[in-house]
Amino acid sequence: MKDSARASPLSAAGDTQIAVVIVNHNTREYLRACLETVLSDTPSEVMVVDNASSDGSVEMVQANYPEVLLHANKANVGYGRAANQAITCCAAKYILLLNADTLLQSGALLALSRYLDLNSQVAVVGPRLVDPQGKQQHSWYPFPTPVNTLVHMSILSRLIGYVPVLRNRYCYTTPLMYPREVPWVHGAALAIRRQAFEMIGGFDEAFFMYSEEVDLCYRLNATGWQIHFAPVTTVVHVGGASTMQRRTEMGVQVFSSIMQFYERHYSRIRCLEMLAIIKGLMLARLVRDMLRLHITRDTGTRALLAADIAAWQRVLLGR
Repeated sequence: MKDSARASPLSAAGDTQIAVVIVNHNTREYLRACLETVLSDTPSEVMVVDNASSDGSVEMVQANYPEVLLHANKANVGYGRAANQAITCCAAKYILLLNADTLLQSGALLALSRYLDLNSQVAVVGPRLVDPQGKQQHSWYPFPTPVNTLVHMSILSRLIGYVPVLRNRYCYTTPLMYPREVPWVHGAALAIRRQAFEMIGGFDEAFFMYSEEVDLCYRLNATGWQIHFAPVTTVVHVGGASTMQRRTEMGVQVFSSIMQFYERHYSRIRCLEMLAIIKGLMLARLVRDMLRLHITRDTGTRALLAADIAAWQRVLLGR
């Protein structure tokens, strides 16, 4: 490793065969809290990859966590590339890849490594996710299609929750109680089998932010590996700690990444179908938020609406 990578004494002390990798960008205090929970759970090694933070994240890790391997990128290289940098340098057979705004339960690493031990056909496991108030977050999803994208990103998703027959068959309202094979799992916390990860070449670094885990799981599925959701442990996930700092740009990135995924794996006709759905959703959101902006007087709310409107306009214009 270059820059500020160091050797770690954890590998001799940890009693699990799972390393932890954390990708960070300008979330110093979240990273500090995350590291406290990770280090207390005896990982075999811990690596932080910092994507050009300007908030003192690198200095905080250097000063307070000498046992943590640190790689400080001089530019923000994106999530997938940063994860690849770290995973390549880890020696463990399993890796838990975390967002910096996550917290582990005691015993999480052992639970996830045991699950992978017992399920040799599984390449990636996603744990149960909750927000800081304990409310369950959805942890697994279908691969995007024009229909489920329209449903999930519109009022239709809420309406399904009121229809018992549909509610129990719709992935976003299905109870998350038991381990199961799923298409893909949320990238906030991914327990990864190194063998499978290396077999397909890791994350596609063309994805800067968003959909990199969708693409990873899609390619793993295509080569015969399974993806599982397994609530054998719970991870607290704040969500948006880094991306909310660049709300407009990240709002655009969500949809451009969906199209990037589609262009990678589907026909031109399917891509045009997805593009039409996204443009329709953006037009509806633009009209909705412009009306809200017109009637809202709260300064903070107006600033958020203005950022969202700028994002919807950019997606509509293809910028």
